[in-house]
Amino acid sequence: RTRDARVYMAVRLLVAWGVNVLALMVADWVFSGFTIERWGPLLFAGAVFGLANVFLKPLLTFIALPLILLTFGIAYFFVNVVVLLFTEWVVPDFSIDGFWTYVGATIVIWLVNWIVSQVVWSVSDNRA
Repeated sequence: RTRDARVYMAVRLLVAWGVNVLALMVADWVFSGFTIERWGPLLFAGAVFGLANVFLKPLLTFIALPLILLTFGIAYFFVNVVVLLFTEWVVPDFSIDGFWTYVGATIVIWLVNWIVSQVVWSVSDNRA
């Protein structure tokens, strides 16, 4: 039973990583100011982005909570922008040029993640 839980968690992590890589690829395709050179940095960026969402985003959300409440949640979007900015800062051969590219890429990455999660959940619901 413990082995099943570990396998399930490993599969979830791999799927999440793959979805992040796909989302970054789509953002790279959509925006000329969004550039990830080669596969290595792309795979690394998917991992960094996922880890930043797990560890950095909750901290940033806590710090920004008064502003998030004051803006009725709009500031939360910019927490996501900062997570993307952090990923770009950490990953070599990855660059995003301009504020509006950050904004657009954040929306595209969210949209890809949302669409894929809808597909995955509908497939997993049908299998149950």
